Amino acid sequence: MTDLPSTQQSEDHLVEEIVGRGPAGAFAVAGVATAIVVAIYFLFYFLVFLPRGVVQ
Repeated sequence: MTDLPSTQQSEDHLVEEIVGRGPAGAFAVAGVATAIVVAIYFLFYFLVFLPRGVVQ
């Protein structure tokens, strides 16, 4: 049971190291999701909206 504080300290150090790197993964996921939404918008515009022509 004497290893518990040492293990806890090493885990705390690892958590601090990970948090210190910043939210790079979250920004990457948000960027990919935004790119997908923009791509879907342009695909809809060029493949569905424009071929219909002018609606009067």
